[in-house]
Amino acid sequence: MITVGVEEEYLLVDATTGLPAPKVAEVRRSAGLGPFAERDEVQDELLQAQVEVATPICSSLEEVRGHLTRLRHAMASAAEANGCRIAATGAAPVRGARPVPVTPTPRYLKMEGAARQLVDEQLINGMHVHVAVPDPETGIAVLNRIRDRLPTLLAMSANSPVWDGHDTGFASWRTIVFGRWPVSGPPPHFEGFDDYEQRLEALVASGAIADRGQVYWQARLSDRYPTIEVRCFDVQLRTGDAVMLAGVVRALVATAIAEEKAGAPLALRAPELVQAGNWHAARHGLNSTLVDPQGHAESSGDVVGSLLRHITPALEGLGDLREVSTLVGGLLREGMPADRQRRALREDGLPGLIDLITGVTAPD
Repeated sequence: MITVGVEEEYLLVDATTGLPAPKVAEVRRSAGLGPFAERDEVQDELLQAQVEVATPICSSLEEVRGHLTRLRHAMASAAEANGCRIAATGAAPVRGARPVPVTPTPRYLKMEGAARQLVDEQLINGMHVHVAVPDPETGIAVLNRIRDRLPTLLAMSANSPVWDGHDTGFASWRTIVFGRWPVSGPPPHFEGFDDYEQRLEALVASGAIADRGQVYWQARLSDRYPTIEVRCFDVQLRTGDAVMLAGVVRALVATAIAEEKAGAPLALRAPELVQAGNWHAARHGLNSTLVDPQGHAESSGDVVGSLLRHITPALEGLGDLREVSTLVGGLLREGMPADRQRRALREDGLPGLIDLITGVTAPD
């Protein structure tokens, strides 16, 4: 059984205006005192209006669902106790006249000094899926085999269409904001683990980034855990959508490991083509074509269907096929979370949108 873990970032907002609420210290304190979240499961983020939760290591999607449900309830209760709400949106729909204060750690303060405007506008929230790999070399082989699929995963998760109170025209505005950092987007192809390490060391030595933590590739080896970390996702409106993406990523990693063991040939895509496909996915989500792993423009439904067929043997082996295929089918029928945000804004204005993105404990 390949283990999996999920991290989710939430925005803290005023319940009425939807403006970012810099209350992370109070919310973390309340969450840690409550019965439903351990202190080490709740973490600071770059800005004081953001908070991150992390599940324990999970062996099943049922465990993932249970922990995310528990943590969402705990954080919603802690926020409510401090006069705010948590919002599960990839980008803040509105921002105040003044920047949100930075969390006062040496690392974050250094980032603020190096790139003030980028830090001020980092009101974006992602979801990271960690999947265990047996060793770093296998991890690099997995990175090489899944990089062409990252734009499809991004499109499935798109949940950040609104910024400064209006529709940006992008399904995932978070991806565009995050893409302004020096090292971001889909990772390049690597010749092996030594090549990976040398390139990370060269990036830090160049002075363009302060540390390895600022290597914001959409998939990378974790420096803390023996895992692949896939981080292209917007945080999800509903727990079920997060469970679906965790299941897809775990099966995708399992498929890549099996292909590597079998010596299956690896097709190398030009980095500019993968990057362009990533931008296209952020722009349109599932509402247009996607650039498939072969570099062709195909309907989004066909590309997602191809992904599901690609990972079906792994899903069967993990016991996840029925749940993941049902959830993916629901996504294709009902649309991505960005569609729901746009519909709420169009029909009920900003108050309706705020109610939608703060309903993080609503049933799937």
